Amino acid sequence: APPRPLRPAGGSMSVVEHVREMAAAGLHSNVRLLSGLLLTMSGNNPELFSPSQKYQLLVYHADSLFHDKEYRNAVSKYTMALQQKKALSKTSKVRPSTGNAASTPQSQCLPSEIEVKYKMAECYTMLKQDKDAIAILDGIPSRQRTPKINMMLANLYKKAGQERSSVTSYKEVLRQCPLALDAILGLLSLSVKGAEVASMTINIIQSIPNLDWLSVWIKAYAFVHTGDNTRAINTICSLEKKSLLRDNVDLLGSLADLYFRAGDNKNSILKFEQAQMLDPYLIKGMDVYGYLLAREGRLEDVENLGCRLFNISDQHAEPWVVSGCHSFYSKRYSRALYLGAKAIQLNSNSVQALLLKGAALRNMGRVQEAIIHFREAIRLAPCRLDCYEGLIECYLASNSIREAMVMANNVYKTLGANAQTLTLLATVCLEDPVTQEKAKTLLDKALTQRPDYIKAVVKKAELLSREQKYEDGIALLRNALANQSDCVLHRILGDFLVAVNEYQEAMDQYSIALSLDPNDQKSLEGLQKMEKEESPTDATQEEDVDDMEGSGEEGDLEGSDSEAAQWADQEQWFGMQ
Repeated sequence: APPRPLRPAGGSMSVVEHVREMAAAGLHSNVRLLSGLLLTMSGNNPELFSPSQKYQLLVYHADSLFHDKEYRNAVSKYTMALQQKKALSKTSKVRPSTGNAASTPQSQCLPSEIEVKYKMAECYTMLKQDKDAIAILDGIPSRQRTPKINMMLANLYKKAGQERSSVTSYKEVLRQCPLALDAILGLLSLSVKGAEVASMTINIIQSIPNLDWLSVWIKAYAFVHTGDNTRAINTICSLEKKSLLRDNVDLLGSLADLYFRAGDNKNSILKFEQAQMLDPYLIKGMDVYGYLLAREGRLEDVENLGCRLFNISDQHAEPWVVSGCHSFYSKRYSRALYLGAKAIQLNSNSVQALLLKGAALRNMGRVQEAIIHFREAIRLAPCRLDCYEGLIECYLASNSIREAMVMANNVYKTLGANAQTLTLLATVCLEDPVTQEKAKTLLDKALTQRPDYIKAVVKKAELLSREQKYEDGIALLRNALANQSDCVLHRILGDFLVAVNEYQEAMDQYSIALSLDPNDQKSLEGLQKMEKEESPTDATQEEDVDDMEGSGEEGDLEGSDSEAAQWADQEQWFGMQ
Protein backbone atom coordinates (compact mmCIF):
# COMPACT_ATOMS: atom_id res chain seq x y z
CA ALA A 1 0.00 0.00 0.00
CA PRO A 2 1.32 3.48 -0.84
CA PRO A 3 2.40 5.61 2.17
CA ARG A 4 -0.25 7.93 3.55
CA PRO A 5 0.47 11.65 2.83
CA LEU A 6 1.63 13.55 5.94
CA ARG A 7 -1.49 15.63 6.33
CA PRO A 8 -3.56 16.23 9.43
CA ALA A 9 -6.52 14.16 10.43
CA GLY A 10 -9.44 16.35 11.42
CA GLY A 11 -8.35 19.74 12.80
CA SER A 12 -4.84 18.86 13.97
CA MET A 13 -1.72 20.62 12.55
CA SER A 14 0.25 19.19 9.63
CA VAL A 15 3.95 18.40 10.14
CA VAL A 16 4.86 21.38 7.89
CA GLU A 17 2.84 23.67 10.14
CA HIS A 18 4.80 22.32 13.11
CA VAL A 19 8.02 23.23 11.24
CA ARG A 20 6.62 26.71 10.55
CA GLU A 21 5.73 27.21 14.21
CA MET A 22 9.20 26.16 15.35
CA ALA A 23 10.76 28.54 12.80
CA ALA A 24 8.58 31.37 14.08
CA ALA A 25 9.61 30.47 17.64
CA GLY A 26 13.29 30.74 16.66
CA LEU A 27 14.08 27.04 17.19
CA HIS A 28 16.49 27.00 14.24
CA SER A 29 18.52 23.89 15.11
CA ASN A 30 15.28 21.91 15.57
CA VAL A 31 13.91 23.20 12.27
CA ARG A 32 17.13 22.21 10.51
CA LEU A 33 17.00 18.61 11.73
CA LEU A 34 13.28 18.03 11.12
CA SER A 35 13.08 19.82 7.74
CA GLY A 36 16.18 17.90 6.58
CA LEU A 37 14.51 14.58 7.38
CA LEU A 38 11.20 15.62 5.81
CA LEU A 39 12.94 16.78 2.60
CA THR A 40 14.64 13.36 2.31
CA MET A 41 11.22 11.67 2.73
CA SER A 42 9.82 13.97 0.05
CA GLY A 43 12.69 13.07 -2.29
CA ASN A 44 12.01 9.38 -1.83
CA ASN A 45 8.26 9.81 -2.32
CA PRO A 46 7.28 12.97 -4.29
CA GLU A 47 3.56 12.37 -3.47
CA LEU A 48 4.15 12.85 0.27
CA PHE A 49 3.90 16.68 0.27
CA SER A 50 2.06 19.16 -1.88
CA PRO A 51 4.19 21.60 -3.97
CA SER A 52 3.39 24.45 -1.53
CA GLN A 53 4.51 22.29 1.42
CA LYS A 54 7.80 21.44 -0.35
CA TYR A 55 8.33 25.15 -0.97
CA GLN A 56 7.83 25.91 2.71
CA LEU A 57 10.14 23.12 3.87
CA LEU A 58 12.91 24.32 1.54
CA VAL A 59 12.58 27.92 2.77
CA TYR A 60 12.56 26.96 6.47
CA HIS A 61 15.51 24.63 5.94
CA ALA A 62 17.42 27.38 4.09
CA ASP A 63 16.59 29.88 6.88
CA SER A 64 18.07 27.52 9.47
CA LEU A 65 21.24 27.16 7.34
CA PHE A 66 21.42 30.96 7.06
CA HIS A 67 21.19 31.17 10.85
CA ASP A 68 24.13 28.72 11.08
CA LYS A 69 26.12 30.99 8.70
CA GLU A 70 26.27 28.28 6.02
CA TYR A 71 25.56 30.82 3.32
CA ARG A 72 26.51 28.85 0.21
CA ASN A 73 24.35 25.91 1.27
CA ALA A 74 21.50 28.30 2.15
CA VAL A 75 21.66 29.90 -1.34
CA SER A 76 21.33 26.49 -3.02
CA LYS A 77 18.25 25.65 -0.91
CA TYR A 78 16.68 29.10 -1.49
CA THR A 79 17.25 28.58 -5.26
CA MET A 80 15.49 25.21 -5.07
CA ALA A 81 12.66 26.85 -3.12
CA LEU A 82 12.19 29.52 -5.81
CA GLN A 83 12.13 26.81 -8.52
CA GLN A 84 9.50 24.98 -6.49
CA LYS A 85 7.51 28.24 -6.16
CA LYS A 86 7.66 28.74 -9.95
CA ALA A 87 6.29 25.24 -10.47
CA LEU A 88 3.65 25.93 -7.81
CA SER A 89 2.55 29.15 -9.57
CA LYS A 90 2.21 27.25 -12.87
CA THR A 91 0.17 24.40 -11.36
CA SER A 92 -2.08 26.76 -9.39
CA LYS A 93 -2.79 28.63 -12.63
CA VAL A 94 -3.51 25.41 -14.54
CA ARG A 95 -5.80 23.64 -12.13
CA PRO A 96 -7.95 24.71 -9.20
CA SER A 97 -6.95 23.53 -5.76
CA THR A 98 -8.03 19.92 -5.14
CA GLY A 99 -9.08 18.51 -1.81
CA ASN A 100 -5.65 16.98 -1.29
CA ALA A 101 -3.66 20.16 -2.07
CA ALA A 102 -2.68 22.70 0.54
CA SER A 103 -5.71 24.28 2.14
CA THR A 104 -6.42 27.96 1.51
CA PRO A 105 -5.31 29.20 4.95
CA GLN A 106 -2.03 27.33 4.53
CA SER A 107 -1.31 28.80 1.10
CA GLN A 108 -1.86 32.23 2.64
CA CYS A 109 0.92 31.46 5.14
CA LEU A 110 3.50 30.75 2.42
CA PRO A 111 6.85 32.49 3.00
CA SER A 112 7.18 35.60 0.85
CA GLU A 113 9.12 35.10 -2.39
CA ILE A 114 10.45 38.67 -2.02
CA GLU A 115 11.79 37.81 1.45
CA VAL A 116 13.49 34.69 0.04
CA LYS A 117 15.25 36.82 -2.60
CA TYR A 118 16.34 39.31 0.06
CA LYS A 119 17.80 36.45 2.14
CA MET A 120 19.63 35.17 -0.93
CA ALA A 121 21.10 38.64 -1.51
CA GLU A 122 22.24 38.68 2.14
CA CYS A 123 23.97 35.33 1.58
CA TYR A 124 25.70 36.67 -1.53
CA THR A 125 26.98 39.76 0.30
CA MET A 126 28.33 37.54 3.09
CA LEU A 127 30.08 35.48 0.39
CA LYS A 128 31.45 38.75 -1.14
CA GLN A 129 29.49 38.07 -4.38
CA ASP A 130 28.05 41.56 -4.72
CA LYS A 131 27.22 41.19 -8.43
CA ASP A 132 24.99 38.19 -7.68
CA ALA A 133 23.33 40.09 -4.81
CA ILE A 134 22.56 43.04 -7.13
CA ALA A 135 21.27 40.68 -9.85
CA ILE A 136 18.79 38.94 -7.53
CA LEU A 137 17.45 42.21 -6.04
CA ASP A 138 17.35 43.91 -9.45
CA GLY A 139 15.01 41.13 -10.54
CA ILE A 140 12.36 42.29 -8.04
CA PRO A 141 9.93 44.74 -9.72
CA SER A 142 10.33 48.29 -8.30
CA ARG A 143 6.81 48.38 -6.87
CA GLN A 144 7.41 45.21 -4.86
CA ARG A 145 10.68 46.41 -3.28
CA THR A 146 10.43 46.93 0.47
CA PRO A 147 12.51 49.66 2.21
CA LYS A 148 15.15 47.14 3.33
CA ILE A 149 15.53 45.86 -0.26
CA ASN A 150 15.98 49.43 -1.54
CA MET A 151 18.48 50.17 1.25
CA MET A 152 20.52 47.07 0.48
CA LEU A 153 20.43 47.82 -3.25
CA ALA A 154 21.49 51.44 -2.64
CA ASN A 155 24.51 50.31 -0.59
CA LEU A 156 25.47 47.67 -3.18
CA TYR A 157 25.15 50.11 -6.09
CA LYS A 158 27.26 52.66 -4.19
CA LYS A 159 29.98 50.08 -3.55
CA ALA A 160 29.92 49.08 -7.24
CA GLY A 161 30.28 52.73 -8.31
CA GLN A 162 26.78 52.89 -9.86
CA GLU A 163 26.04 56.26 -8.29
CA ARG A 164 22.87 57.21 -10.17
CA SER A 165 21.12 53.91 -9.34
CA SER A 166 22.30 54.25 -5.74
CA VAL A 167 20.81 57.75 -5.41
CA THR A 168 17.48 56.51 -6.85
CA SER A 169 17.34 53.64 -4.33
CA TYR A 170 18.23 55.84 -1.32
CA LYS A 171 15.53 58.32 -2.36
CA GLU A 172 13.04 55.46 -2.55
CA VAL A 173 13.97 54.45 1.04
CA LEU A 174 13.35 58.04 2.19
CA ARG A 175 10.04 58.18 0.33
CA GLN A 176 8.92 55.09 2.25
CA CYS A 177 10.64 55.99 5.57
CA PRO A 178 11.45 59.73 5.79
CA LEU A 179 13.45 59.28 9.03
CA ALA A 180 15.93 56.77 7.57
CA LEU A 181 19.03 58.73 8.64
CA ASP A 182 21.56 56.32 7.14
CA ALA A 183 19.86 56.72 3.76
CA ILE A 184 20.23 60.49 4.23
CA LEU A 185 23.97 60.03 4.89
CA GLY A 186 24.15 57.81 1.79
CA LEU A 187 22.66 60.57 -0.38
CA LEU A 188 24.97 63.23 1.09
CA SER A 189 28.00 60.99 0.47
CA LEU A 190 26.94 60.79 -3.21
CA SER A 191 27.06 64.61 -3.53
CA VAL A 192 23.30 65.17 -3.38
CA LYS A 193 22.80 68.73 -2.10
CA GLY A 194 21.86 69.11 1.57
CA ALA A 195 18.88 71.32 0.68
CA GLU A 196 17.44 68.64 -1.63
CA VAL A 197 17.81 65.96 1.05
CA ALA A 198 16.27 68.23 3.70
CA SER A 199 13.27 68.91 1.44
CA MET A 200 12.49 65.16 1.51
CA THR A 201 12.11 65.23 5.31
CA ILE A 202 10.54 68.69 5.78
CA ASN A 203 6.96 67.40 6.19
CA ILE A 204 7.86 64.99 8.98
CA ILE A 205 10.01 67.59 10.78
CA GLN A 206 7.03 69.95 10.86
CA SER A 207 4.53 67.33 11.92
CA ILE A 208 6.44 65.76 14.86
CA PRO A 209 7.47 67.72 17.98
CA ASN A 210 11.14 67.87 19.10
CA LEU A 211 12.51 67.05 15.62
CA ASP A 212 13.60 70.61 14.78
CA TRP A 213 17.27 69.53 15.18
CA LEU A 214 17.04 67.23 12.14
CA SER A 215 17.48 69.97 9.52
CA VAL A 216 20.62 71.17 11.37
CA TRP A 217 21.83 67.55 11.54
CA ILE A 218 21.42 67.20 7.75
CA LYS A 219 23.25 70.52 7.25
CA ALA A 220 26.13 69.33 9.48
CA TYR A 221 26.65 66.09 7.55
CA ALA A 222 26.32 67.92 4.21
CA PHE A 223 29.38 69.94 5.34
CA VAL A 224 31.12 66.69 6.40
CA HIS A 225 30.67 65.17 2.94
CA THR A 226 31.81 68.28 1.06
CA GLY A 227 35.00 68.32 3.15
CA ASP A 228 34.16 71.62 4.88
CA ASN A 229 35.55 70.48 8.24
CA THR A 230 35.39 73.86 10.01
CA ARG A 231 31.70 74.47 9.29
CA ALA A 232 30.89 70.82 10.01
CA ILE A 233 32.59 71.11 13.43
CA ASN A 234 30.76 74.36 14.25
CA THR A 235 27.37 72.94 13.19
CA ILE A 236 27.79 69.69 15.17
CA CYS A 237 29.01 71.68 18.20
CA SER A 238 25.83 73.77 18.01
CA LEU A 239 23.76 70.54 17.95
CA GLU A 240 25.79 69.04 20.79
CA LYS A 241 25.20 72.09 22.98
CA LYS A 242 21.42 71.68 22.68
CA SER A 243 20.38 70.14 25.96
CA LEU A 244 18.33 67.36 24.31
CA LEU A 245 21.28 66.12 22.21
CA ARG A 246 24.07 66.65 24.73
CA ASP A 247 26.35 63.64 25.26
CA ASN A 248 25.21 61.83 22.12
CA VAL A 249 27.90 59.25 21.32
CA ASP A 250 27.39 59.41 17.52
CA LEU A 251 27.76 63.20 17.45
CA LEU A 252 30.86 63.05 19.67
CA GLY A 253 32.35 60.36 17.40
CA SER A 254 31.69 62.53 14.34
CA LEU A 255 33.27 65.53 16.08
CA ALA A 256 36.35 63.47 16.99
CA ASP A 257 36.66 62.31 13.39
CA LEU A 258 36.28 65.88 12.06
CA TYR A 259 38.95 67.25 14.43
CA PHE A 260 41.21 64.44 13.22
CA ARG A 261 40.56 65.34 9.56
CA ALA A 262 41.27 68.98 10.36
CA GLY A 263 44.62 67.98 11.86
CA ASP A 264 43.58 68.91 15.42
CA ASN A 265 44.70 65.67 17.08
CA LYS A 266 44.46 66.95 20.65
CA ASN A 267 40.73 67.79 20.40
CA SER A 268 40.12 64.60 18.44
CA ILE A 269 41.58 62.46 21.24
CA LEU A 270 39.54 64.40 23.84
CA LYS A 271 36.27 63.78 21.97
CA PHE A 272 37.06 60.09 21.45
CA GLU A 273 37.76 59.75 25.19
CA GLN A 274 34.48 61.51 26.01
CA ALA A 275 32.54 59.18 23.68
CA GLN A 276 34.27 56.14 25.15
CA MET A 277 33.38 57.13 28.70
CA LEU A 278 29.72 57.46 27.71
CA ASP A 279 29.69 54.13 25.86
CA PRO A 280 32.37 51.65 27.00
CA TYR A 281 31.32 49.25 24.20
CA LEU A 282 31.93 51.79 21.43
CA ILE A 283 33.73 50.33 18.38
CA LYS A 284 33.11 52.88 15.61
CA GLY A 285 35.99 55.33 15.21
CA MET A 286 38.21 53.49 17.69
CA ASP A 287 40.62 52.59 14.84
CA VAL A 288 41.31 56.32 14.32
CA TYR A 289 41.62 56.81 18.10
CA GLY A 290 44.15 53.94 18.32
CA TYR A 291 46.13 55.40 15.41
CA LEU A 292 46.28 58.82 17.12
CA LEU A 293 47.47 57.26 20.39
CA ALA A 294 50.13 55.25 18.51
CA ARG A 295 51.30 58.42 16.70
CA GLU A 296 51.78 60.04 20.09
CA GLY A 297 53.89 57.11 21.27
CA ARG A 298 51.29 55.92 23.80
CA LEU A 299 51.82 52.30 22.83
CA GLU A 300 50.72 50.86 26.18
CA ASP A 301 47.38 52.65 25.84
CA VAL A 302 47.08 51.33 22.28
CA GLU A 303 47.70 47.77 23.47
CA ASN A 304 45.05 48.11 26.21
CA LEU A 305 42.56 49.59 23.74
CA GLY A 306 43.18 46.71 21.32
CA CYS A 307 42.59 44.09 24.04
CA ARG A 308 39.39 45.84 25.15
CA LEU A 309 38.06 46.02 21.59
CA PHE A 310 38.83 42.34 20.93
CA ASN A 311 36.76 41.53 24.02
CA ILE A 312 33.85 43.51 22.57
CA SER A 313 34.04 41.99 19.05
CA ASP A 314 36.68 40.38 16.87
CA GLN A 315 34.29 40.47 13.89
CA HIS A 316 34.88 44.19 13.30
CA ALA A 317 37.90 45.71 11.56
CA GLU A 318 38.66 48.20 14.36
CA PRO A 319 40.37 45.90 16.93
CA TRP A 320 42.62 44.47 14.19
CA VAL A 321 43.56 47.97 13.00
CA VAL A 322 44.35 49.14 16.55
CA SER A 323 46.52 46.08 17.13
CA GLY A 324 48.15 46.72 13.73
CA CYS A 325 48.95 50.33 14.69
CA HIS A 326 50.70 49.01 17.81
CA SER A 327 52.80 46.68 15.62
CA PHE A 328 53.51 49.39 13.02
CA TYR A 329 54.76 51.92 15.55
CA SER A 330 56.81 49.16 17.20
CA LYS A 331 58.42 48.73 13.73
CA ARG A 332 57.01 45.21 13.32
CA TYR A 333 55.83 45.86 9.78
CA SER A 334 55.08 42.30 8.63
CA ARG A 335 52.77 41.78 11.59
CA ALA A 336 51.11 45.17 10.93
CA LEU A 337 50.63 44.06 7.31
CA TYR A 338 48.92 40.82 8.38
CA LEU A 339 46.64 42.61 10.87
CA GLY A 340 45.71 45.28 8.30
CA ALA A 341 44.88 42.58 5.75
CA LYS A 342 42.72 40.74 8.31
CA ALA A 343 40.84 44.00 9.00
CA ILE A 344 40.24 44.50 5.24
CA GLN A 345 38.94 40.94 5.04
CA LEU A 346 36.35 41.78 7.73
CA ASN A 347 35.45 45.17 6.24
CA SER A 348 36.65 46.05 2.74
CA ASN A 349 35.44 49.65 3.32
CA SER A 350 37.74 50.25 6.30
CA VAL A 351 39.82 53.28 5.26
CA GLN A 352 42.02 53.00 8.34
CA ALA A 353 42.82 49.35 7.54
CA LEU A 354 43.81 50.28 3.98
CA LEU A 355 46.06 53.07 5.29
CA LEU A 356 47.68 50.73 7.82
CA LYS A 357 48.35 48.04 5.23
CA GLY A 358 49.57 50.62 2.70
CA ALA A 359 51.99 52.16 5.23
CA ALA A 360 53.31 48.72 6.23
CA LEU A 361 53.88 47.77 2.57
CA ARG A 362 55.63 51.10 1.93
CA ASN A 363 57.96 50.64 4.89
CA MET A 364 58.75 47.12 3.71
CA GLY A 365 59.82 48.56 0.35
CA ARG A 366 56.77 47.21 -1.53
CA VAL A 367 55.83 50.66 -2.82
CA GLN A 368 53.75 49.66 -5.87
CA GLU A 369 51.47 47.46 -3.75
CA ALA A 370 51.20 50.26 -1.18
CA ILE A 371 50.08 52.69 -3.92
CA ILE A 372 47.11 50.40 -4.78
CA HIS A 373 45.94 50.52 -1.15
CA PHE A 374 46.24 54.29 -0.82
CA ARG A 375 44.30 54.76 -4.08
CA GLU A 376 41.50 52.56 -2.80
CA ALA A 377 41.44 54.58 0.46
CA ILE A 378 41.12 57.80 -1.61
CA ARG A 379 38.22 56.27 -3.57
CA LEU A 380 36.41 55.48 -0.32
CA ALA A 381 37.24 58.76 1.46
CA PRO A 382 37.92 61.50 -1.09
CA CYS A 383 37.78 64.22 1.60
CA ARG A 384 40.41 62.67 3.91
CA LEU A 385 43.79 64.29 3.51
CA ASP A 386 45.74 61.44 5.17
CA CYS A 387 44.83 59.13 2.25
CA TYR A 388 46.52 61.54 -0.17
CA GLU A 389 49.48 61.99 2.19
CA GLY A 390 50.10 58.23 2.15
CA LEU A 391 50.01 58.09 -1.65
CA ILE A 392 52.30 61.14 -2.01
CA GLU A 393 54.80 59.58 0.43
CA CYS A 394 54.85 56.50 -1.82
CA TYR A 395 55.54 58.64 -4.89
CA LEU A 396 58.36 60.45 -3.08
CA ALA A 397 59.78 57.13 -1.83
CA SER A 398 59.99 55.92 -5.44
CA ASN A 399 61.37 59.30 -6.67
CA SER A 400 58.21 59.98 -8.71
CA ILE A 401 58.29 63.67 -7.82
CA ARG A 402 56.23 64.64 -10.87
CA GLU A 403 53.32 62.34 -9.90
CA ALA A 404 53.57 63.59 -6.31
CA MET A 405 53.40 67.20 -7.52
CA VAL A 406 50.35 66.53 -9.73
CA MET A 407 48.56 64.78 -6.85
CA ALA A 408 49.43 67.53 -4.31
CA ASN A 409 48.20 70.22 -6.72
CA ASN A 410 44.94 68.30 -7.27
CA VAL A 411 44.36 68.00 -3.52
CA TYR A 412 45.12 71.70 -3.12
CA LYS A 413 42.48 72.54 -5.77
CA THR A 414 39.78 70.08 -4.66
CA LEU A 415 40.03 70.42 -0.86
CA GLY A 416 40.84 74.13 -0.90
CA ALA A 417 43.77 76.20 0.35
CA ASN A 418 44.02 75.41 4.07
CA ALA A 419 47.00 74.85 6.36
CA GLN A 420 46.98 71.10 5.64
CA THR A 421 46.82 71.23 1.84
CA LEU A 422 49.40 74.06 1.75
CA THR A 423 51.77 71.98 3.91
CA LEU A 424 51.26 68.88 1.76
CA LEU A 425 52.09 70.82 -1.40
CA ALA A 426 55.12 72.38 0.35
CA THR A 427 56.34 68.90 1.38
CA VAL A 428 56.53 67.91 -2.29
CA CYS A 429 58.12 71.26 -3.29
CA LEU A 430 60.87 70.66 -0.69
CA GLU A 431 61.93 67.54 -2.62
CA ASP A 432 62.81 69.53 -5.75
CA PRO A 433 65.67 72.09 -5.58
CA VAL A 434 63.84 74.23 -8.17
CA THR A 435 60.78 74.74 -5.95
CA GLN A 436 62.44 75.54 -2.59
CA GLU A 437 61.22 79.16 -2.63
CA LYS A 438 57.67 78.07 -3.45
CA ALA A 439 57.83 75.67 -0.49
CA LYS A 440 58.85 78.54 1.77
CA THR A 441 55.93 80.73 0.59
CA LEU A 442 53.42 77.88 1.02
CA LEU A 443 54.64 77.08 4.55
CA ASP A 444 54.49 80.74 5.57
CA LYS A 445 50.89 80.87 4.32
CA ALA A 446 50.04 77.69 6.23
CA LEU A 447 51.61 79.01 9.46
CA THR A 448 49.79 82.35 9.07
CA GLN A 449 46.52 80.38 8.99
CA ARG A 450 47.48 77.99 11.78
CA PRO A 451 50.66 78.89 13.71
CA ASP A 452 50.36 75.69 15.82
CA TYR A 453 49.97 73.22 12.91
CA ILE A 454 52.69 70.70 13.76
CA LYS A 455 53.35 69.34 10.25
CA ALA A 456 53.86 72.87 8.90
CA VAL A 457 56.20 73.74 11.81
CA VAL A 458 58.23 70.54 11.19
CA LYS A 459 58.59 71.26 7.47
CA LYS A 460 59.50 74.93 8.06
CA ALA A 461 62.13 73.79 10.59
CA GLU A 462 63.51 71.37 7.98
CA LEU A 463 63.83 74.28 5.53
CA LEU A 464 65.54 76.53 8.10
CA SER A 465 67.92 73.69 8.99
CA ARG A 466 68.97 73.38 5.34
CA GLU A 467 69.63 77.12 5.27
CA GLN A 468 71.44 76.83 8.66
CA LYS A 469 69.15 79.54 10.12
CA TYR A 470 69.18 77.91 13.54
CA GLU A 471 68.19 81.00 15.56
CA ASP A 472 65.09 81.48 13.37
CA GLY A 473 64.31 77.79 13.80
CA ILE A 474 64.62 78.01 17.58
CA ALA A 475 62.23 81.00 17.64
CA LEU A 476 59.74 79.15 15.41
CA LEU A 477 59.82 76.01 17.60
CA ARG A 478 59.57 77.90 20.91
CA ASN A 479 56.57 79.75 19.53
CA ALA A 480 54.90 76.49 18.41
CA LEU A 481 55.60 74.85 21.79
CA ALA A 482 54.11 77.78 23.77
CA ASN A 483 50.59 76.25 23.68
CA GLN A 484 51.26 72.56 23.07
CA SER A 485 53.73 69.81 23.82
CA ASP A 486 54.86 67.50 21.04
CA CYS A 487 57.66 64.95 20.98
CA VAL A 488 58.89 65.75 17.45
CA LEU A 489 58.96 69.54 18.07
CA HIS A 490 60.94 69.11 21.32
CA ARG A 491 63.39 66.80 19.55
CA ILE A 492 63.94 69.17 16.61
CA LEU A 493 64.41 72.05 19.08
CA GLY A 494 67.06 69.90 20.78
CA ASP A 495 68.82 69.42 17.40
CA PHE A 496 68.79 73.17 16.74
CA LEU A 497 70.12 73.95 20.24
CA VAL A 498 73.02 71.53 19.65
CA ALA A 499 73.80 73.44 16.46
CA VAL A 500 74.18 76.70 18.44
CA ASN A 501 76.13 74.96 21.26
CA GLU A 502 73.32 75.21 23.87
CA TYR A 503 74.06 71.70 25.13
CA GLN A 504 72.35 71.80 28.52
CA GLU A 505 69.02 72.99 27.14
CA ALA A 506 69.32 70.58 24.21
CA MET A 507 69.55 67.70 26.73
CA ASP A 508 66.46 69.05 28.48
CA GLN A 509 64.53 69.11 25.18
CA TYR A 510 65.56 65.54 24.30
CA SER A 511 64.48 64.41 27.80
CA ILE A 512 61.07 66.09 27.39
CA ALA A 513 60.68 64.44 23.96
CA LEU A 514 61.45 61.03 25.48
CA SER A 515 59.05 61.59 28.37
CA LEU A 516 56.32 62.17 25.73
CA ASP A 517 57.36 59.20 23.56
CA PRO A 518 59.82 56.77 25.19
CA ASN A 519 60.17 54.95 21.83
CA ASP A 520 61.43 57.98 19.90
CA GLN A 521 64.73 56.63 18.61
CA LYS A 522 66.09 59.94 17.32
CA SER A 523 65.64 61.72 20.66
CA LEU A 524 67.41 58.83 22.35
CA GLU A 525 70.29 59.08 19.86
CA GLY A 526 70.49 62.85 20.41
CA LEU A 527 70.65 62.38 24.18
CA GLN A 528 73.28 59.64 23.91
CA LYS A 529 75.43 61.86 21.69
CA MET A 530 75.20 64.63 24.29
CA GLU A 531 76.10 62.28 27.11
CA LYS A 532 79.17 61.13 25.21
CA GLU A 533 79.96 64.84 24.77
CA GLU A 534 80.81 64.35 21.14
CA SER A 535 81.80 67.46 19.23
CA PRO A 536 78.79 69.23 17.74
CA THR A 537 80.18 68.93 14.22
CA ASP A 538 79.45 65.19 14.33
CA ALA A 539 75.76 65.81 14.80
CA THR A 540 74.28 65.94 11.34
CA GLN A 541 71.28 68.11 11.94
CA GLU A 542 69.78 67.62 8.54
CA GLU A 543 69.26 63.92 9.09
CA ASP A 544 67.64 64.45 12.45
CA VAL A 545 65.15 67.05 11.29
CA ASP A 546 62.75 64.64 9.70
CA ASP A 547 59.02 64.36 9.52
CA MET A 548 57.85 61.56 11.80
CA GLU A 549 54.82 60.65 9.69
CA GLY A 550 56.47 57.36 8.89
CA SER A 551 58.31 58.73 5.86
CA GLY A 552 61.35 59.21 8.09
CA GLU A 553 61.35 55.60 9.18
CA GLU A 554 63.33 53.43 6.83
CA GLY A 555 61.83 50.15 5.77
CA ASP A 556 64.29 48.24 7.92
CA LEU A 557 62.89 45.04 9.25
CA GLU A 558 65.41 44.77 12.02
CA GLY A 559 64.42 42.23 14.60
CA SER A 560 61.50 41.01 12.56
CA ASP A 561 63.03 38.72 9.92
CA SER A 562 61.92 35.55 11.64
CA GLU A 563 58.57 37.18 12.20
CA ALA A 564 58.33 37.97 8.48
CA ALA A 565 58.50 34.25 7.74
CA GLN A 566 55.98 33.55 10.49
CA TRP A 567 53.39 35.87 8.95
CA ALA A 568 54.23 35.19 5.30
CA ASP A 569 51.77 32.30 4.99
CA GLN A 570 48.84 34.21 6.47
CA GLU A 571 49.62 37.21 4.33
CA GLN A 572 48.87 35.42 1.07
CA TRP A 573 45.51 34.31 2.51
CA PHE A 574 44.53 37.71 3.83
CA GLY A 575 46.16 39.90 1.18
CA MET A 576 43.77 42.18 -0.65
CA GLN A 577 43.93 41.35 -4.34
